[in-house]
Amino acid sequence: MDEVNACIAASSEGEELVDQPEVDRKRIRVSGPFTVEAVQPAEESLDIESPIGGEPDEPLDTYDAETDGQDAVNAEAYLDQMIRLLRNDGVQFPNNRTLKFATLDPLEGDVLHAEGSWEDDDTERLIAVVFGPQHGPVTALQVEECLPIASRRGYDELVFAGFSFDGAAQAIIQEYPNPRVRIHIAHINPDVAMGDLLKETPSTQLFTVFGMPRTKLEETTSGEYYIKMEGVDVYNPVDNTVSSAGADKVAAWFVDSDYDGRTFCITQAFFPDKKAWDKIARALKGVIDEDQFEKFSGVESFPFPAGGHGCVAVKVIDPRGNEVMSVHNLGEQKY
Repeated sequence: MDEVNACIAASSEGEELVDQPEVDRKRIRVSGPFTVEAVQPAEESLDIESPIGGEPDEPLDTYDAETDGQDAVNAEAYLDQMIRLLRNDGVQFPNNRTLKFATLDPLEGDVLHAEGSWEDDDTERLIAVVFGPQHGPVTALQVEECLPIASRRGYDELVFAGFSFDGAAQAIIQEYPNPRVRIHIAHINPDVAMGDLLKETPSTQLFTVFGMPRTKLEETTSGEYYIKMEGVDVYNPVDNTVSSAGADKVAAWFVDSDYDGRTFCITQAFFPDKKAWDKIARALKGVIDEDQFEKFSGVESFPFPAGGHGCVAVKVIDPRGNEVMSVHNLGEQKY
């Protein structure tokens, strides 16, 4: 490396600017350096005998198509760990309601991974649990496989637990027409992936269920569209009822006005909690347009034209950082 640097220095002229920033006291910086917050991992190409479904139809180039069965063995160990943790810690629902399992037993050789019942449940609801892969999101294929099976077997509730969920999987869960089977999306705490280090952390809130957002797609007189954030449907596991919370329970919500069914690209962003904007508004000291700035905390998006995919996605973030997405199709066109 020293030889390369010496060659570059001898052959070209350069100027070091990293430690010599130009200071302009008349400007107010309102953001820090750009960072990559997260990249959703691709679906795993698991061995055909793996107990976790949802692998793509064709192997991805980023994974080795040849396996020796080790993936399936690791998946079984992973499922055993998840069932043990879920049995010990239970599920955290919105408004700090926690339900623990009276029983939770693994299902061998099945697309459904475990079944059980809640503690202190007079109605004796039968619960099925499905886990996403250890390194990848819960996919639409995995959801499509599990939903009809859970319905045929008479389960009252179905819990999908995963580190992340792709947009198509969330859309299918929301559009599932069977009202008899209540479906929950449970986000697994990333600390679970730390293995033995998890013993040093609190054993609560490893599995958190997020309320489903209520968004409405409206069309303007000019043929454009806009989204109305109406709030969040919060499930009460004790009474087995759903109550509606206002949009003020949403920490942030984002719009992708041309969703392709896989990659969510933010075209509009809103933060309903107005208190979060007070500090930055004071720092700007009247430089901003208050009317325009007010729109950042709105519950109604700006009008937008229909995109090429004929689909709009809305991603909602709750105060805990959990995210869930709703999808609206424009007309008959699907993504």
